[in-house]
Amino acid sequence: MNTDFIEALSEIEKEKGIGKEVLIEAIEAALISSYKRNFNTAQNVRVDINRMIGGIKVFARKTVVDEVLDPRLEISLYAAREINPNYSLDDIVEIEVTPRDFGRIAAQTAKQVVTQRIREAERGLIYNAFVDKEEDIVTGIVQRMDTRNLYVDLGKVEAVMPLNEMMPTDKFKLNDRVKGFITRVENTTKGPQIILSRTHPGLLKRLFELEVPEIYDGVVEIKSVAREAGFRSKIAVYSRNPDVDPVGSCVGPKGARVQTIVSELRGEKIDIVRWSDNVEEFVANALSPSKVVEVQVLDDEKTARVIVPDYQLSLAIGIKGQNARLAAKLTGWKIDIKSESQAEDEFGRPRTSDEMPQDSISID
Repeated sequence: MNTDFIEALSEIEKEKGIGKEVLIEAIEAALISSYKRNFNTAQNVRVDINRMIGGIKVFARKTVVDEVLDPRLEISLYAAREINPNYSLDDIVEIEVTPRDFGRIAAQTAKQVVTQRIREAERGLIYNAFVDKEEDIVTGIVQRMDTRNLYVDLGKVEAVMPLNEMMPTDKFKLNDRVKGFITRVENTTKGPQIILSRTHPGLLKRLFELEVPEIYDGVVEIKSVAREAGFRSKIAVYSRNPDVDPVGSCVGPKGARVQTIVSELRGEKIDIVRWSDNVEEFVANALSPSKVVEVQVLDDEKTARVIVPDYQLSLAIGIKGQNARLAAKLTGWKIDIKSESQAEDEFGRPRTSDEMPQDSISID
C-alpha cells in the first residue's frame, strides 16, 4: 500500500460517505485474520496502517512473564528488558513480525474490505431511502416471476410481491409496468428487502390521495377504507370545508378521477360514500348503492339494524353478502339487514315508503 491508496480512501469518504478511519480500522481487523490464516500462527498480533503513507506493519503482542509456557503469546522478563529496561511483569511487549511478502496479501485483503464496505453503505442508503416510503406507492418493471413471487425492479433494488398480494384480475408479463404499495421494508444480510402489495387497502387510499387534489391538500379526508381486492371497495370521505363536496371531489369531472383509479385496479368497483359522525347516517351511506328506510342502533352490541325496501334487500346484502360485509368493515359496526316485510313480521313495524337520505355514489 502507498499514498495513492490513502488518497483513494479519502475519495471514497467524499463520494460514498464512508469515513476513511472506519475503512482503515476495518482493513486492519481483516489483515489480522489474513496474517493468522496465511502464516498459520496463533499469535496475538496487531496490524498498524500508517495514515499518511499507507505503510503496513504487523506486531506480535506478548505478555511479560516469569516463566514462558507459550512463546507465541509470552516473553520472559529478561528478554523483554533487553528490548526496553522499563518493562515489568504483565506488561505487553510488541515485536514487529511483518512478513516480507505481506504487501500482496494486504492489498488483496484491503480491496475485499473496501468493496464490502461500499456495498454495505449502498445497501444502507437504499434501505434508508425506501424505509421512508413504507405505506406509499412505487412503480417498477416486472423482472421475473416464480411460483411464489413477482419480482419488480425499482431501479436500485428489486422488490418482491408475493402472489397472494396480487389481485385476482392482475395479469402481468415480463417488462410490464406495475404499481405496488410498500407494506414492509426489511434490512437483511443480503440487503434491503421491499415487500409490495396490490391487495392492501392502503393502495386504494394512496391512489385517491395522488389523484384527488382536495385530498392531497387536506381539504377532503379519507376516514376509512374497506376493500375486497379486485372485486369491490368502499371508501368513506369527509370534507373540512362545507363548500366542498367530498364525494364529488373524488369522482372528478365526468368521473375522470375515479375512473383512473378503477383502471389501475383492473375494473375494481368503488363505492364512494360520505362519512358522518352520526352512526345511522353513516351506516345508511355505507350500504350504497342500496336505499335505506331506517337504521336502528343498538349501542350495547355495536350493532346497526337496517331496514330496506323489499325490492332492495338483495342489493343491500350484495352478491355472497359482499355489500353488507364491506359496509360493516367500513363503519366498524355489525350490520343486520331486514326488508320492510321482514321487519313488520318480526317487530310489528308498519311499512313506510319514506327512505333515509343518502349521500354516496357507486362506480363500476
